[in-house]
Amino acid sequence: MSSAEVLFQPFHSEKLDLPNRIVMAPMTRSASPGNVPNERVVEYYRRRAAGGVGLIITEGTCVDHIAAHGFPHVPNFYGDEALAGWRKVVEAVHAEGGKIAPQLWHVGAVREAGVEPGGATPGHGPSGINMPGVVSGHTMTQQDIDDVIAAFARAAADAKAIGMDAIEIHGAHGYLIDQFFWDKTNTRKDGYGGDLQQRSRFAIELIKAVRAAVGEEYPIIFRYSQFKQQEYGAKLVETPEQLGEFLAPLVDVGVDIFHCSVRRFWEPEFDGSPLNLAGWTQKLTGKPAIAVGSVGLDRDFLVEDNGFEDAKPDNSLNQLYDRMENQEFDLIAVGRALIANADWPQLVRNGELDKLQVFSKELLMTLEGGEAVSPK
Repeated sequence: MSSAEVLFQPFHSEKLDLPNRIVMAPMTRSASPGNVPNERVVEYYRRRAAGGVGLIITEGTCVDHIAAHGFPHVPNFYGDEALAGWRKVVEAVHAEGGKIAPQLWHVGAVREAGVEPGGATPGHGPSGINMPGVVSGHTMTQQDIDDVIAAFARAAADAKAIGMDAIEIHGAHGYLIDQFFWDKTNTRKDGYGGDLQQRSRFAIELIKAVRAAVGEEYPIIFRYSQFKQQEYGAKLVETPEQLGEFLAPLVDVGVDIFHCSVRRFWEPEFDGSPLNLAGWTQKLTGKPAIAVGSVGLDRDFLVEDNGFEDAKPDNSLNQLYDRMENQEFDLIAVGRALIANADWPQLVRNGELDKLQVFSKELLMTLEGGEAVSPK
């Protein structure tokens, strides 16, 4: 086996089989005018499937709730027109031999009034807090909580009905579900606030409802992170023991695969071990884990992109191969490198690394990208 070949070993789990270990990471593109995926969106995903991605996780798609949207031109995952567009995406991806899952999303208190759909509706959150210490939105009532949970369940059922191969629930990066997890954005005094176990109640009820909507055999992926867009240094847990206690209830209610979001996949999560967040998640839960974070971004890119200029220059593919050969995690998600190179898997497998384009903003205005992009 060559080093790169470890990425191309089939993945088999209880509910999901993939031809290789490469996942397309979800990346918000704001490329769906009217919140409906169009033919350009179909072609965008078709190209990545044709390029050899084993599983595509779509950009964040908003569930059917008045406050779910936080960015313009983000696709809905509800309504006849949007679902018809996503069905075309599914058919195009399947025709190329790929598999696809929508990322189901609610931005929570991050929303700013004025974004459509939703108009003047303020952001909704567990405590109306977007930035720590600042109440700027609406504190969710029990009815709000019930409505959002029902919206996620409907979206999951619709995903299954139009042929999606799995669904991913976005529970990371300081958006709604993560706002319930994080003590700086969840200061509730009822059963949805308190310690981390109590703050997990919203996610637990939501996953349970999604599981009921799709049945026992349909794969549910859950994305979570320690860091938040509001605070990169944030931590939900400080030790492996605490992480295990956090994850176990999510497994119990139906999570099949964890998507463990970090900014740099090579960085260890806890002192005393080289394991990253995905490595610890796999070890503690026994569930498959997807790692992600600056895969394939070279030093030139790191210097160019203000979001990564402080990254270490040791993000080599060889390190990725070594970690996967050691079975630290099961799947690897690739983001901006796939914006720049729809055929990234083929080029990597063939050793044609000199043909890889470095990501640049100019690519966003072509079919290789979209109208705008940022990892969400």
